[in-house]
Amino acid sequence: MIKRFIGWFILVPICAILIIFALANRQKVTLNFDPTSSLNPLIANIDISLFVIIYAMLFIGIVLGGTAVWFTQGKFRKTCRQLSKKTTRLETELEEIKKTTVQKKQNLNDNSLLSAQDLLE
Repeated sequence: MIKRFIGWFILVPICAILIIFALANRQKVTLNFDPTSSLNPLIANIDISLFVIIYAMLFIGIVLGGTAVWFTQGKFRKTCRQLSKKTTRLETELEEIKKTTVQKKQNLNDNSLLSAQDLLE
């Protein structure tokens, strides 16, 4: 329910704004990669729409930000993996202890029944 609300009332207007932004910025701009010489650049100048440049920079920023977050969260993922392995190991140990406890109780009950029968005889 909340995902639908977010999708319809937040993401759809954002997408509409981005489309309007792209249509409003269709004019061509010159992209120059040589900051030292604009007359004789080492790399050829590119004429491209302004919104393409802005969207490309936005995409690159998202990728770089996601990569930075992924690297900084590495220690937390490692800790999570270690704790998960430890939890699994402890759960199997607990199950083994429960099984042995049940077996010991059954053995005690069997022995007490035998001793009660010995007393009756």
